[in-house]
Amino acid sequence: MLIYILEDDENIREIECYTLRTNGFEVEDFNLPQLFYKALDNKKPDLIILDVMLPGEDGLTVLKTLKASNAYSEIPVIIISAKTTELDRVKGLDLGAEDYLCKPFGVMELVSRVKARLRKLDKKEYYSYCGIELSNGERKVFSNGERVELTYKEFELLKLLIGKPKTVFTREAILGNIWGYDDNLGRTLDMHINTLRKKLGDKGRYIVTVRNVGYKLEREEKDEA
Repeated sequence: MLIYILEDDENIREIECYTLRTNGFEVEDFNLPQLFYKALDNKKPDLIILDVMLPGEDGLTVLKTLKASNAYSEIPVIIISAKTTELDRVKGLDLGAEDYLCKPFGVMELVSRVKARLRKLDKKEYYSYCGIELSNGERKVFSNGERVELTYKEFELLKLLIGKPKTVFTREAILGNIWGYDDNLGRTLDMHINTLRKKLGDKGRYIVTVRNVGYKLEREEKDEA
């Protein structure tokens, strides 16, 4: 999961980045709205953490811009601000923020709120990619029309990859999302990937190793004919 952070306070931004990365999230951070908007044009995040008091354009204006855009209105936004009155919180939520966290904040509370918002995105019931089908509600997987029996971790691993085909997931991000923490479990991840590939049969080759980075689900060019 990719998270964008727009925060002009360098110390707070570093704390947020470190906390989220050590919990398995991919993070890109920005101190200016114009840099944030430029990044949005290139890559769409799964969630945005937004400060209110920013140089140039304040966070509430950024929030209005996001929620008025067809391309970005569905991205959940968590405001983290030193403006802590009830009126401030209500204003942020009324403008479309999904959550409002007051400074100073606890890092574990931040992680919990981020995970809670991302869980709400995980409501899609059906995924399909190049002959691989996954039913989230029924917890069923098919490859070339044949049922494939997966363990809990294998199912969650495939769901992560098939949810964003062609996206490279770092090893740290996969471990954080599937195992719940970032630790030295590279061999465990590799074993699960190898087993998943075998169970998917000839479609298993679509799980591609990106050397020194992680894994992605992508069909090879020679298979697109």
